[in-house]
Amino acid sequence: MKTSTFLGLFLIVVGIVAFAYQGITYKTREKVVDIGSVHITAEKTNTIPLPPIAGAVALMGGIVLLVMGSKKS
Repeated sequence: MKTSTFLGLFLIVVGIVAFAYQGITYKTREKVVDIGSVHITAEKTNTIPLPPIAGAVALMGGIVLLVMGSKKS
């Protein structure tokens, strides 16, 4: 498989995933109280947003790479 074809397919998958999930969510634990033998932690949810335009750019870039790769063959 050519590099441009592989990269095109990869960008298409990344674009579809970016449209589907709209962001990456993860959880962290942080200490709220730490007094002697008393430890209280809280779980906090953080989100890294993925703008839809990033998914569209990745999707279009992947399609362009696939089309250009097939025209050269």
